[in-house]
Amino acid sequence: MIEQFADPQHLAEILASTIRIATPVAFAALGGVLSERSGVYNIGLEGMILAGAFGAAAGSYAAGSPAVGLLMGVLCGLVAGALLALLAIRFRVNQLVAGIAINLLLAGLTAFGSRLVFGERAGGARVEGLAPAEIPLLSDLPIVGPAFFAQDPLVYLLVALTISGWWWLFRTGSGLDLRATGENPRAADTAGIAVFRTRYLAVMISGALAAAGGCHLVLSQVYLFSEGMSAGKGFIALAAIILGRWSPVGAILAALLFGFCDTMQLRLQFANPDVPYQVFLIIPYAAALIALVGLVGKSRPPASIGLSYDRETR
Repeated sequence: MIEQFADPQHLAEILASTIRIATPVAFAALGGVLSERSGVYNIGLEGMILAGAFGAAAGSYAAGSPAVGLLMGVLCGLVAGALLALLAIRFRVNQLVAGIAINLLLAGLTAFGSRLVFGERAGGARVEGLAPAEIPLLSDLPIVGPAFFAQDPLVYLLVALTISGWWWLFRTGSGLDLRATGENPRAADTAGIAVFRTRYLAVMISGALAAAGGCHLVLSQVYLFSEGMSAGKGFIALAAIILGRWSPVGAILAALLFGFCDTMQLRLQFANPDVPYQVFLIIPYAAALIALVGLVGKSRPPASIGLSYDRETR
């Protein structure tokens, strides 16, 4: 296994696989950063990834176009985010409970929907996907070329959203408004910031971004929808948010770390067929636990995260 890192071709394959596997987690983590920076826990990332995957598969299957699938998937995530925002902000349901409810609801709805849309072919209906888009000249570079510059369009979109998201969050007035609602919503309200509107938008965009991760699963990886195909990626994204200290760039780097662990566990399975695959399957989750334990007491979330804001008590 170690000798693969000395082989340029194998190293390029490992890097490319890491990016591909990490992309759904990275999209969800990026969305989670926005939601939690506004003061709302988004435990529903798992279900939103699943909703995006189902929407992408249904849209692409019905229209024969991955672009339609991507649009449908993102819209499903937007609706799921709006539902979470309504529960957490308008009705002041405990945010953790609301997120778990979203996960359970979407798991059931997508399973039922797949039987309606695909019928007897549910779990095996192939859909049109996104083709890799090679960047001229850069894709010909050794090792990094195939890994970074011969990916599908959603990977490039993720890079653009991460950079622009970091700049917007930490370098603009509206980004400061968002962070203020998560730190001290009462002070933000007093300063004239629309706290409720800011939180609604943040959670809805969070759902759309998480759904884009589900779209990547369907349109760029497996080209079909199956029940429960999110497979814990939303929960890994929650760990990436904390490990990345609620920063877009940090969360994406953490997602890449978990993607690398997932890549290695797959290679270890093939290299050691006599060892039960469950032994290797736990590697990404173990890495997440170890990373989070190492951050105990060192990472501080937004001060008002998880707390409902009651404007009438002023």
